[in-house]
Amino acid sequence: MEVGPFKAFRFDADIVGDVGSCIAPPYDVISPAQQQQLYEKNKYNIVRIIKGKTTPSDNDNNNQYTRAADYLNNWIKEGVLEQDSTETIYAYIQDFQLAGTGLQRFSFIALARLEEFGETVRPHEETFDDPKIDRLNLKRATIAKLGLVFMLYEDREKVADKIVENAAGEKPLIDFRDDQNVRHRLFAITDQDNIKAIAKMMLDKKCIIADGHHRYETALNYLRQSNNPAAKYQMLAFTNTCQEGLVVLATHRLVGNLENFNMDKLIADLKENFEITQFKFDPNPQARTDARQKMLAQLKAEHDNDKNAFGIYAANNVFYVAVLKDKRTMDPVVPNMSSAWRTLDVSVLHKLILEKLLGIDEERIAKGGNLEYVKDTHNAIDDTISQVDAGQKQVAFFMNPVKMQQLKTVTDAGEKMPQKSTYFYPKMYTGLTIQKL
Repeated sequence: MEVGPFKAFRFDADIVGDVGSCIAPPYDVISPAQQQQLYEKNKYNIVRIIKGKTTPSDNDNNNQYTRAADYLNNWIKEGVLEQDSTETIYAYIQDFQLAGTGLQRFSFIALARLEEFGETVRPHEETFDDPKIDRLNLKRATIAKLGLVFMLYEDREKVADKIVENAAGEKPLIDFRDDQNVRHRLFAITDQDNIKAIAKMMLDKKCIIADGHHRYETALNYLRQSNNPAAKYQMLAFTNTCQEGLVVLATHRLVGNLENFNMDKLIADLKENFEITQFKFDPNPQARTDARQKMLAQLKAEHDNDKNAFGIYAANNVFYVAVLKDKRTMDPVVPNMSSAWRTLDVSVLHKLILEKLLGIDEERIAKGGNLEYVKDTHNAIDDTISQVDAGQKQVAFFMNPVKMQQLKTVTDAGEKMPQKSTYFYPKMYTGLTIQKL
């Protein structure tokens, strides 16, 4: 893939104060409550551009997209956003904790030539239409690249990782901790030999989109529709798969709004293709915690043994683990898909359980209302259980994470996983660098 340096626009600390207070998570994970928090955090927070508030009086001439463009252009005019004077590749280091272990993920942000999906760039998940329309409207208004698309490549020599590590010895351009205590640091790589080394290393690399599918597809759509030659090259972030800091977590499923849902019937129906283990508990906190831990322990053990397994909960004082008896059960269900795709946990869940037993097919998923995705962050399991207990949802399905080798095998076959199959942790934040097309 062709990559190179660029001169990013970045927040000027002399004007905004704490630059970290101007940075935000990706637009698609910002809840209304967090949106308000970010608005209050700093009057220059990037949320005003990437996910601005709407009003009942919005019209074609005054809406969240026109206001986003005004913010961006005014901030550049006022010096709030200052463009770097030197062509730079940006080293991006994230330090975080997972299950008590300290980890570090190295990435670099560069300008890259956009490629249609194929050998060089491969998506791994299906996308939704509405977010792509939203992002294209924003791009047309701002004529800028705001959020990072998270790209994976493989380099056992770790050429860029070594350069990023050396850059970390210099003073950071940005250094802040987010609400999940993840430390984000940005460094400048301006040495020509280092820039050339990264560019040379990337020339023959094939990339997989880890996160930001909608943003990448929007960039392609904008390139096709605009007459802007600068749109051929856009800001992307690249991470080597050959590092311990690349972590994939699970995305759980919450189901609701089903008519005539009956948990006993679901379990009975599951027994045709799944072995069911029950962890019953008395309605007291300790017994419930013990049963929950046993469910999660078995779920992990089945994952380690290459089994398709799901944890299930429906507020009936029982946690369940369902394990697929025979992987070949999927063969006649989706005969046109590869073996790698058919043996994904998310494929089994969506085809054999959500679609076959609960009637939630792809059309209903696209319409929304029945399925909610829960990223496996801190307290995600307990929060999911609480929603079921409160009657807000009817049943929860707990997932194991997709293995990196599975992701590679599926994308090598030219296929995409179901939506929200992976959760790469931590998220790459928005506002560290901005590219004006």
